[in-house]
Amino acid sequence: MRIAIASDHAAIEMKASLVAWLVESGHEVEDLGPTKPDSVDYPDYGYKLASAMESGSADRGVALCGSGIGISIAVNRNHACRCALVSESLSARLSREHNDANVIAMGARLVGIEIAKDCLTVFLETEFGGDRHQRRVDKLSAPKFEGVSA
Repeated sequence: MRIAIASDHAAIEMKASLVAWLVESGHEVEDLGPTKPDSVDYPDYGYKLASAMESGSADRGVALCGSGIGISIAVNRNHACRCALVSESLSARLSREHNDANVIAMGARLVGIEIAKDCLTVFLETEFGGDRHQRRVDKLSAPKFEGVSA
């Protein structure tokens, strides 16, 4: 699988560990940076990751920052991305089964490397459930901000 991965400075060590592990696992990995521990802005790297997803150069994406929150917001600004912030494997599985998430986000200050690997394994191995979920995922790709009746 072709995987794009990006982080900010707070998650650079986790990113390096995940890149090595993913390559060892047989995946083609595009590391979008950063490569140095100098302070950077997570939106810049979230947007780079989103562009890789939109262009089709990656099948799945991994977004990392201190909490995972900021970079997941940045990635989700792109209509081609459905980025799910997770901190355990059940959320990773449901993000794929129910939401067809194509990017996983995690916080390096909140999730240890073994939990991150577990979440990523589940995320990469789980297929989208389709059926009743497809209608909802379609709405995510073409939002209509109309009132919903009670």
